[in-house]
Amino acid sequence: MSDLFVDSWGTGTPVVLVHGSLATGAEEWQAQRPLADKGFRLVVIDRRGYGQSPVAEGEDFLRDADDIVELMGDGAHLVGHSYGGLGILFAAARRPDATLSLTLLEPPAFALGGHDPAARVLVDNVRALWKQDLPDEDWVNYFLKAVGSDPDKLPPEVIAAVVPLTPVLRRGRPFWDSELPLAKLAAATFPKLVVSGGHSAGFDAICDDLAERIGASRAAAAGAGHEIQFTGQSLNEMLLALWRGGQSR
Repeated sequence: MSDLFVDSWGTGTPVVLVHGSLATGAEEWQAQRPLADKGFRLVVIDRRGYGQSPVAEGEDFLRDADDIVELMGDGAHLVGHSYGGLGILFAAARRPDATLSLTLLEPPAFALGGHDPAARVLVDNVRALWKQDLPDEDWVNYFLKAVGSDPDKLPPEVIAAVVPLTPVLRRGRPFWDSELPLAKLAAATFPKLVVSGGHSAGFDAICDDLAERIGASRAAAAGAGHEIQFTGQSLNEMLLALWRGGQSR
């Protein structure tokens, strides 16, 4: 049995929702909570190092994949945002038989999109941060700007909450650390969807490349920058269409 903190919203077909860096499950997926009234059980986790789950020196998408596999049971839809998208990529590749669908919201698949100048700039800017010896508050401000979340537009209390979480990101497994299981995902028959936020040409190019390589549908949900799940209804309609289309598996 997993020692993660796991909340459950609703009843029905399981959906595992995996948050990104500097967040918790309940914070990140509140706009998706109405989907719990549509015949789905939303399994909302705090990844290791975050929220009420066990402390971790750094986040690790391969360890996340282990945790996600344990939570999938006989079958579940998988949805991952940002760093959480890397964990569900590996979990789906390990258990394609139990993956009902896969939705990736701007995952940092930074080995992809290299043909595009904007993607190269995005990746270079993020990678450069790991070489900077900056105070956590300065570092996280640069990081948020690099991925498309403007810290100047966020409430001060939000910045105050994420700064203590910054070491979990800085000391974690880097986005580019492991080769992605693209061939296994391309061979899998479950429905796949890659969604960008329409705010970054770099992320758009990476998401385009990823979708093509794994045989996924491609969509955009604009209006919330990198925090695509905050678009609410726009994303929720996409998710419902995907999940309902895959019910017969």
